[in-house]
Amino acid sequence: MNNRTQWMEDIQKNISDLIARSPAADVERNVRAMMTQAFSKLDLVTREEFDVQADLLARTRARVDQLAAQVQQMEQRLSGLDKGPATGLDK
Repeated sequence: MNNRTQWMEDIQKNISDLIARSPAADVERNVRAMMTQAFSKLDLVTREEFDVQADLLARTRARVDQLAAQVQQMEQRLSGLDKGPATGLDK
């Protein structure tokens, strides 16, 4: 039984060594290097930076909506003042 286990381990080791020395390993390293170089040339941000900016945008959007509602209320008040009762001063 021990010989059989040793034989399987030797085959696994040989296959692993063969894969490590195969052209596929070189291709993977080359593709990885090429992708890293291409990504470094792009104007990318980290996920953390993106999340910070998304949060800032959401808070800014909420504030803009709040201010827009306040402006609308003020316009309605002004409109109401313009339509107020006549005081007789217009004549």
